[in-house]
Amino acid sequence: MTGGSLGIRSGSYGSLDKQLQNNNNGVSPIQSARKPSKMLKEKERLFHWICKFAGRKKVGMLFLCLISAAVFVWVLYVGKGEDEQGVSVENISVNNSITISYLGSLQTHGPQSNNVTFSLALPPPPPAVFLGYTLPPGHPCNLFTLPPPPADKKRTGPRPCPVCYLPVEESIALMPKVPSDSPVLKNLTYIYEENLSRETEFGGSDFGGYPTLKQRSDSYDIRESMSVHCGFVGGSKPGRNTGYDMDEVDLHDMEQCHGVVVASAIFGNFDEINQPTNISDYSKETVCFYMFIDEVTEAYLRSSGKLGSDRKVGIWRTVVVHNPPYTDGRRTGKIPKLLVHRMFPNARFSLWIDGKLELVVDPYQILERFLWRKNATFAISKHYKRFDVFTEAEANKAAGKYDNASIDFQIEFYKKEGLAPYSEAKLPIISDVPEGCVIIREHVPISNLLTCLWFNEVDRFTSRDQISFSTVRDHIRERTNWTIHMFYDCERRNFVVQKYHRDVLEHLAPRVPVAVPPPPLLPPPPPPPVISNEPPVQPSVETLPERVVNGPGKRGPRRGRDRRSGSRRHRKVVAGNRDIDSS
Repeated sequence: MTGGSLGIRSGSYGSLDKQLQNNNNGVSPIQSARKPSKMLKEKERLFHWICKFAGRKKVGMLFLCLISAAVFVWVLYVGKGEDEQGVSVENISVNNSITISYLGSLQTHGPQSNNVTFSLALPPPPPAVFLGYTLPPGHPCNLFTLPPPPADKKRTGPRPCPVCYLPVEESIALMPKVPSDSPVLKNLTYIYEENLSRETEFGGSDFGGYPTLKQRSDSYDIRESMSVHCGFVGGSKPGRNTGYDMDEVDLHDMEQCHGVVVASAIFGNFDEINQPTNISDYSKETVCFYMFIDEVTEAYLRSSGKLGSDRKVGIWRTVVVHNPPYTDGRRTGKIPKLLVHRMFPNARFSLWIDGKLELVVDPYQILERFLWRKNATFAISKHYKRFDVFTEAEANKAAGKYDNASIDFQIEFYKKEGLAPYSEAKLPIISDVPEGCVIIREHVPISNLLTCLWFNEVDRFTSRDQISFSTVRDHIRERTNWTIHMFYDCERRNFVVQKYHRDVLEHLAPRVPVAVPPPPLLPPPPPPPVISNEPPVQPSVETLPERVVNGPGKRGPRRGRDRRSGSRRHRKVVAGNRDIDSS
């Protein structure tokens, strides 16, 4: 059976060949349509060669293996093509700053797919950072330049200058959605000492700790993760048994502030609380206005009826500080000024203003102008007159701001570290001396480190923070590419107005004038005539009372000068009468 069947197949092939050969001169349906190609002949020769050298059973197995391999390769190829078509790579612009890529989900759509979605496990995107922005070409603020100061010989001191702010709504819309970059330093923690060690070369306090000079030097070695002294070393939470203690309700409320903080402080009842003006309704709802006071100031505010049960004085939410760590109120005031990020751990931006200042521009406009538009995380104004630390130190000594020997010791210490007088070699740094009554900053690790180390210098040396500012700034700048935006003092005076301290205000307060009735314009009526037998005596012209007449443009009689001049006239008339009488 097998041989017959194979013979028949062989005969069929042979008969086909014979037919093709015999019909070369005839008409064949196949040949009339198409002649056999060379490819077909080569396939037939290959087939005969395989049949010649391989058994017929083995030939069938060979075909089966080839077909299986072809199907397997085809499945792999088709599957890979569908994967490439189904997974899409998309670009996302984060805050108009950077672009990241991610793999989308695989979706198949077809007559029988029923929109089946396959979720893919995607790697986490890289952290997004704010990289700043530029105003559109032709914007008025791009063309704005500071005008020259007015030529007023009578006023030579500092004065405000124009500043190009954006409208409040535009400033709010430009608030970054993500934090700015913190070069090198990414994680900053703070030292807490349960058992306080007081072993140090000099300086320090129970509040700020007693870091050694080696620890001070290590704090300027900027690394990705750092732990430094930053006040509040005696407690696990700032304001709780650390010195500079605050009530639990205040600590809770400060933790709820997640956006912008405007902070100020008054200790020793040294200043009046100034209410901000030109503040938008949105800022009143979203910005945290906090005023730190001590118990002396609290007592005055309550006795004067300015502080109610809601702990607010106008827009300011007051926080009473108990157990101040320093006897000097000005040194205590450096805590909220430089360590505001520790008391408001969830806030993103802060604006510090001294207690003697009145804020007259919306906080969002200030942040947009001096931080976001400049792509900066720390902004402070330069001193209006001095730009050299040595000159600033001498000015502090001349004004009696601090003990002269302590100032000299601090300057000599900085000179040994390399402090030199300011020169143009430091450009683009325009000054070594800030006007520290206003600080604008974003709470990122590198700016938090600056204020921590700045506070440590204030705690170790004198409380005159203008002297220590450039030393801390330059140490950090040497190891990172981070810079501070220093703007002109006249620009600072555009958004804050300086008021007098309380003692000066009381001295300048006008005294209540005593009510004095105005002199009569007409003389009083003459007394009734006295009936006498003697003839009446006619008064002379010199003894008649004067009538006061106001000249044109005068508001009224000038009592003091008129009284003195009247007395002189009276004496002159009397003297004349004497001469007449004597004559």
